[in-house]
Amino acid sequence: MSDRPEAPGPLKRRGPRPLLLHLTLATLRSNVSRATSMRWSAASPTLSEAAAAVLDALRRAAAEASPGRLSDAGFSAEVVAETLRQDAALIAGIAAYRRHPYRRTLPDPPSVWAEGGSRLLDYGPGDGVPVLFVPSLVNRAYVLDLMEGGSMLRWLAQHGVRPLLLDWGWPGETERRFTLTDYVAGRLERALAASVTLAGGPVVLAGYCMGGTLAVAAAQRRPDLVRGLCLLAAPWDFHAGDPANARQVTGTLPLLEPAMALTNALPVDLLQSLFALLDPWGVAAKYRGFARLPQESARARLFVALEDWLNDGIPLAADVTRACLRDWYGANATAQGTWRIAGLAVNPCAVAAPSFVAVPAQDRIVPPESARPLARLIPNAVLHEPAAGHIGMAAGSRAEAALWRPLAAWIGGLGGRKVVPPPRLASRQPSNRPSQTGIAQDVSRDARQKRGRSSAPSRTGSARRPPTSPPAPSRSR
Repeated sequence: MSDRPEAPGPLKRRGPRPLLLHLTLATLRSNVSRATSMRWSAASPTLSEAAAAVLDALRRAAAEASPGRLSDAGFSAEVVAETLRQDAALIAGIAAYRRHPYRRTLPDPPSVWAEGGSRLLDYGPGDGVPVLFVPSLVNRAYVLDLMEGGSMLRWLAQHGVRPLLLDWGWPGETERRFTLTDYVAGRLERALAASVTLAGGPVVLAGYCMGGTLAVAAAQRRPDLVRGLCLLAAPWDFHAGDPANARQVTGTLPLLEPAMALTNALPVDLLQSLFALLDPWGVAAKYRGFARLPQESARARLFVALEDWLNDGIPLAADVTRACLRDWYGANATAQGTWRIAGLAVNPCAVAAPSFVAVPAQDRIVPPESARPLARLIPNAVLHEPAAGHIGMAAGSRAEAALWRPLAAWIGGLGGRKVVPPPRLASRQPSNRPSQTGIAQDVSRDARQKRGRSSAPSRTGSARRPPTSPPAPSRSR
């Protein structure tokens, strides 16, 4: 949303970024699958019981898809053929994405405040409940204003809300020396103060993803400026579910230091590589799926819009990168009560404002176990768990039902305004089917296409009131 000299020119998409990494991962997956498929045998003494069970299931599935080809040679040939199909589909998907005619044309609303590379955008109308939206530092702010017919902020502006968006912008020489204290106690709080001046009183503070984590600190520090707090897929407990994986992410920090030394920031492609570690095969899978879509369809346009946003990243200041990887992922400082902003320990229990905590049940970027503790720690918080993913909740095809309407209803309750009621969503049970990895699981894809996939239910309710003080830091987890 901010002008920057390195912006890609027309018809010059660079995604998926980093392209070489994703192509290398796909090639590695194919080559390993081809090589090992020739030696797969349920009778192998080196095969674990679980692996043998998976192999047996795959062979039965392969029999469904290709009757009469149950021999080891036939099975191996099917795997090789499938790798070739998937590799071709990946290249076709990337090519289709790069030549797709969609381009984002939404004009920016007026900027009512600016500092450095950051701006405060006013989506109006003036009589709506003022809400300051704070996005992540590592992605562009316009995910909340993605496209025509798919903009959360423009939808909210038509339903009793006055959205104000903090566009962090491209970090310049000053921002590249920022710490998290500079961002929270400095720029964010000054943007918050500007929003209050504009609105004539305290505003609702809403943070998305990493922006939500920062918003917790700002709401605690400046209760005089905040009338309500909305946390949308905001990470808090970084060791929830898989602490070993979090520590592995921390272990990449020494490898990143040489690159950060050059520009005092973590380059976009290295940042994207860290996200790729969360789901190494996910990007290739979604591009293969995109290749099968009718390119003129609304689903294809939404895919391109989201990929354009994902590939239009922002470098992260070096000190902020170190704090996130070392303190958040490594020491879990947020959940342990040791994360400090300007010397003050950030304590969700001290947040006095009424709060709305949205935890998407299908989030693979911020696991629900990481975001859910905020609803327990913040007094009288409302917990909303839509059946959606991290990005889909805010900008997907079902985002209006998953988040926009419930959020508008909650905000309207703060302002005493009549807003659209939340929709009645049918609850569905989460899937109990175990996941499988590897090329061979797709050998029988055609035979399994008709199988449905259930989703986690949506739930909104008051969270349990926590103790008035944070738990004492634990020495071991």
